[in-house]
Amino acid sequence: MVKMKIFPRFNDTDALGHINNASFASWFEEARRPLFKVFVPDLDPKKWNLIIARVEIDYLSQASFSKEVEINTWLEKIGNSSMIVRQDAFQEGVIIARGKSVMVSFDYSEQKSSPIPDSVKKVLEEKFSSASV
Repeated sequence: MVKMKIFPRFNDTDALGHINNASFASWFEEARRPLFKVFVPDLDPKKWNLIIARVEIDYLSQASFSKEVEINTWLEKIGNSSMIVRQDAFQEGVIIARGKSVMVSFDYSEQKSSPIPDSVKKVLEEKFSSASV
């Protein structure tokens, strides 16, 4: 499992004074950056080989602007060419949102999914094991 701290920005809030729901999608994407780096260490878009096939977010509690958010990211499952990414967001120890996404290893030249290399799977299992949760 990988943990990342996010510091809400003023523009993450909405007219109701709390964090807007759309901000969580961006935060979860940012917290997936360490996972992206396993596939593309320098994050060069010309070498990019991942697509996102599905995103779900459950909003569990309000979040406020003035307090940092911790996002935990881990893998629920690693398949042949895809993986299920789970994420929990906490503010002051209270879970505020839970995310689930499906990411696919993708060959852009062939326009189809591609197997996740065994060497990448090994690193994913070591860094993002659900056993760490």
